Amino acid sequence: MAKLTAKQVESGLRDLPEWTSTGESIQRTVRFADFVAAMEFVKRIAEEAEREQHHPDILIRYDKVTLTLSTHDAGGMTGKDLRFAGLVDGLIAGQSQA
Repeated sequence: MAKLTAKQVESGLRDLPEWTSTGESIQRTVRFADFVAAMEFVKRIAEEAEREQHHPDILIRYDKVTLTLSTHDAGGMTGKDLRFAGLVDGLIAGQSQA
């Protein structure tokens, strides 16, 4: 899959307002009601990541989960990252947050 240009990433992020560009990746932090809710979310992300064969970097800090997406094989952002970010947003919309 081809690496996106900075302009393509910027354009794709217009539909993903909670995500920010961090250079060669995009990132979003979500806060949940508690640790258990955060871990339930991580489990759902893991299931989707396996299904999609696209695995985010995940940082868990009690009730906060930070996801970082980048296509390592391409050395940066691809359309796969933007699609997975949209999928994540759908999961977040369906789960209780703090």
